[in-house]
Amino acid sequence: MPIFTHITVGTNNLDKARIFYDKVLAPLGLKRLRDMDNGSFWGVDAPEFFVLKPRDGKPATVANGLTIGFRAPNQKAIDDFYAIALKEGGKDEGPPGKRDFVPGLYAAYVRDLDGHKILASCMLSK
Repeated sequence: MPIFTHITVGTNNLDKARIFYDKVLAPLGLKRLRDMDNGSFWGVDAPEFFVLKPRDGKPATVANGLTIGFRAPNQKAIDDFYAIALKEGGKDEGPPGKRDFVPGLYAAYVRDLDGHKILASCMLSK
């Protein structure tokens, strides 16, 4: 059983965030499931990742030290996630490749349009 019901990040430009995440999450098998005036939800069959305008009306800010990891089905999906993210205005935080801190892990890190650190990863077959 998963330990989280969902993850939420704030945005200062919901329209741009929707376009960014529609494209970036597609290779990972995630799609936008619902839109509201203040945000959108992505997932496979149920909402698991939310992008919202902050409820308090203040600007969205980045959590220092926070990384949101998305499970990818394979290396190609991670490579696509990374390439699309950069094309859509995301910033590089670590190109696709093996990560030595977890044997067999393949991952790519980017910052989204609001500066949130996100990654896609999978375990390589032995």
